[in-house]
Amino acid sequence: MKSGWHTRTIGDVCEVVNGGTPKTGVKEYWDGSNRWITPAEMGKRQDPYVSETERTITDKGLGNSSAKLLPNKSVILSSRAPIGHLVINTEPMAFNQGCKGLIPSEGLYYKFLFHYLTSKVDLLNSLGTGATFKELSGGKLKEVPIPIPPLPEQQRIVSILDEAFEGIATATANAEKNLSNARELFDSYLASVFQRTGSDWLNRRLKDVCEKITDGTHQTPTYFDEGVVFLSSKNVKARTIDWENVKYIDTKQHHEMHKRVAPRLNDILLAKNGTTGVAALVDRDVTFDIYVSLALLRPLDVILPSLLLYFINSPVAKSQFNRRLKGTGVPNLHLEEIREVELSFPKSISEQQAVVGKLDEIASEITRLESVYQQKLDALTELKKSILHQAFTGQLH
Repeated sequence: MKSGWHTRTIGDVCEVVNGGTPKTGVKEYWDGSNRWITPAEMGKRQDPYVSETERTITDKGLGNSSAKLLPNKSVILSSRAPIGHLVINTEPMAFNQGCKGLIPSEGLYYKFLFHYLTSKVDLLNSLGTGATFKELSGGKLKEVPIPIPPLPEQQRIVSILDEAFEGIATATANAEKNLSNARELFDSYLASVFQRTGSDWLNRRLKDVCEKITDGTHQTPTYFDEGVVFLSSKNVKARTIDWENVKYIDTKQHHEMHKRVAPRLNDILLAKNGTTGVAALVDRDVTFDIYVSLALLRPLDVILPSLLLYFINSPVAKSQFNRRLKGTGVPNLHLEEIREVELSFPKSISEQQAVVGKLDEIASEITRLESVYQQKLDALTELKKSILHQAFTGQLH
């Protein structure tokens, strides 16, 4: 421990306050003058400072619940769902039972506390308990050790961290923008390809270019530790199938499911429930079955499977899928709607091969750029962790 620094616990240097929620059915408790925040709202924020909240409660709501107002310049920590969102309230504020409020004592700078807790999110998570979702108790939080340098040193450290993090935030925003631009660039090119028309291009519906458009079993299967691979929409990403995180069914269920549909190499699997309009090509010659959340499209000889896959993942197809979504809860695509989606493609297979070759080339370059930008983002995250570690071990100069 650096000279002049002392180790205390959060309970020694903060008053830890529990949150609460007024009864939602009582109108007089809501839309008042008291700010009230939840972990969900905290998770949406980019700025640590919060002065206004999405919901407010009345004095009656405050008095008839366990919610309490924190003085400004306190720190609010989400203690469940998830553990680790942090904000600083610049106005008096209440919060729900998914948060803990920390009122720093006189010798603790609130921004120093905020940065320190940011550096300890992994530790806070490890202290959470619970079967359904982990929750960090007030008792456990109070036991967390915290280094306390003299107040001027706390302020010096915060000043250095704020400046460093401002630079990191700018670099992160630039990398994220570049990542987004790379994806948008590819989508834009993809859209232009499938918006072409001409005498050497055909306009057809998906049902005209596929010998089969169906979906997987409508029965919820019984899963086993091993057996026949069973895929759902969770296993389908844009252009790739996740073969690692699969489930398994027994042979009896497999034989029944195969009567409905027997997927094979070069079939296209399209997510049609939840995350819709994402498709991948079956790239392995393996026996497996699929759930109702996946549609299977088996192209006829008139179109290359790889070209059809590019179309299905294109903005042109996605806009048609979005217009055809059904359901008010979880959106889903019905098979009859998928069959009616229209596409434009070259008549000749050689021209199709040329289009696919060009798309493969651009996709490969975009993937390389995405990897570069993602590595930058990962490096910036690690840099932030490293600076925080230095700050609270007395190594920042």
